[in-house]
Amino acid sequence: MTASAPSARSDLGSVEAVSQALAAHDYLADEGLATAIFLALTLQRPLLLEGEAGVGKTEVAKVLARITGADMLRLQCYEGIDVAQAVYEWDYSRQLLHLRAVEASGTTDLHALEDELYSERFLVRRPLLRALDHDGAVPPVLLIDEVDRADDEFEAFLLEILSDYSITVPELRTFHATVPPVAVVTSNRTRDVHDALKRRCLYHWIGHPDFERELAILRVRAPEVSERLAREVAGAVEALRSVELYKPPGVAETIDWAHALAALGATTIDEGAIEVTLGAVVKYREDQERTRAHGLIQITAAARRSA
Repeated sequence: MTASAPSARSDLGSVEAVSQALAAHDYLADEGLATAIFLALTLQRPLLLEGEAGVGKTEVAKVLARITGADMLRLQCYEGIDVAQAVYEWDYSRQLLHLRAVEASGTTDLHALEDELYSERFLVRRPLLRALDHDGAVPPVLLIDEVDRADDEFEAFLLEILSDYSITVPELRTFHATVPPVAVVTSNRTRDVHDALKRRCLYHWIGHPDFERELAILRVRAPEVSERLAREVAGAVEALRSVELYKPPGVAETIDWAHALAALGATTIDEGAIEVTLGAVVKYREDQERTRAHGLIQITAAARRSA
């Protein structure tokens, strides 16, 4: 059985407490997400967050680290990632230097030399091993980002680690987390994550926020933007998402667009402002063409209706 979680987790002893703590760190979560985070902390289960790019999945892990005062260990997944990048590897250059030093000293005890070469002083800990072999009072937040970009084999390996929170280094020993890290796994759903991994995790889909929540986010994350401009930006983004773009703008793009318009001195949205700043909110050429074909005047009208 795992030991009880430290006080940093117990401070988040209710869904309301989680929601308030997130808001205090400028992350406005809806009740569903706050509930998923609360359950993940309480049950000590990994949390799998799926959703479009830019909706705030990665930010959940960053905010949890700030709330708990824990270290955040980030494993960025990509095609071809393996144990050496994710778990551990040996520092071969230091081992070679040590070997040469021992040879120069005339030592001939090969068994002792081998033990020295494969000791923890030469072990390079990558994020997964560091997350399990932590010695702080507060367990770290482990962010496994964009797991959908990794290969099937790595996903299966990851499932084994998240099942019992242990890793075996054959030359040394098995490392086991007495208290599991706070594990947040994200996916942009470029491919389906296997059912076995989903069963191991608690799951939450983060969708695009509605108008009122997006406006509230803008007030927090872009306080220098006027109320009128913030409302128009939120309304325009809502209209853009209805155009059936290949990559609809996420919250990150909404914030970027508001900052860009404010930096240009805009106090309201018009067709000219949309045209020159479209790259701040729509990041694909084909989507920009679809937006123009839909009509910038329609986007402007939606923005004005929201003011």
